[in-house]
Amino acid sequence: MSTAAQALREKQAPIKDGYRRDASSAVVTLKSSGSIDDSSITCKLSTGAAVKEASRIAGLHPKAGGDDPAISGELCSGDMLLDALVACSGVTLKVVATALNIPIISGTVSAEGDLDFRGTLGVDRTASVGMTDIRLGFQLQVGERDDGKEVTEEELEKLGKLTERYCVVLQTLVNKPKVSVSMAGKGRGKDGDGTAQ
Repeated sequence: MSTAAQALREKQAPIKDGYRRDASSAVVTLKSSGSIDDSSITCKLSTGAAVKEASRIAGLHPKAGGDDPAISGELCSGDMLLDALVACSGVTLKVVATALNIPIISGTVSAEGDLDFRGTLGVDRTASVGMTDIRLGFQLQVGERDDGKEVTEEELEKLGKLTERYCVVLQTLVNKPKVSVSMAGKGRGKDGDGTAQ
């Protein structure tokens, strides 16, 4: 076993033991948020200054033996998934609002997802691997139209339905696409020619 593998096992062993003793300690709610405004059709993800590079570096969540993201600059892929959902739905909302002539002054988009680390660490085979519940929310400050007409509740409801319908990331999660996984690699084993099949 490599030194890195041994170090990871040693780091995860007490975490796994803790999850076996207290299953509720393995459950975490991941979160993401972003902001939208009237300057452009964009959604700015809210991440702390210490983890700006984390959007490019994936690592283990601390509940799986990873380092504190504020120190390591690494984010859990689950955080990145929620970031993608926040970003896509925020941009989609802005596009739809623009098309419907609904002036959005400002707003926040937030996503939370519940994840039980007993599943992904193999502590409990009955625990789900992946998020079991995701909640997406919008808080909007709506302005007045040029013609002075106020935005109605019905228009906001339509904005929500169309945002949900046309958000690529949300629809990908909801409709469970067919996914295929392939594995290829090369290496130099003791007796092998360096090809893995």
